[in-house]
Amino acid sequence: MQLYTWHKVDTLKAGALSEGRLTEIFVAGKRVGILKRDSTIYAFTAACPHAGASLCSGWVDGLGRIVCPEHKYRFDPMSGRNTSGEGYKLFTYKVEVRDDDIYVGWL
Repeated sequence: MQLYTWHKVDTLKAGALSEGRLTEIFVAGKRVGILKRDSTIYAFTAACPHAGASLCSGWVDGLGRIVCPEHKYRFDPMSGRNTSGEGYKLFTYKVEVRDDDIYVGWL
């Protein structure tokens, strides 16, 4: 069983998130991207694993993938898998919502 360290997001509430909008926040000193897709909240490293571009300056395509604004690489927000074939993996974090508060967890 993996034990996560949970960090409350103080700057954002779950109910305030817009569907399909990328938002960059800082959680415990880490740059984290947040995305609400199909009523599920995902958290991921805000920098593209290829060249470090801000993924939250990108967009979400019609299939719900995060698109990097620099080279158009696409990532599945649930798994972090690169779906456009370049072989990079986006680091993702666990998310819990408790009474409209968002918590991001990592090992």
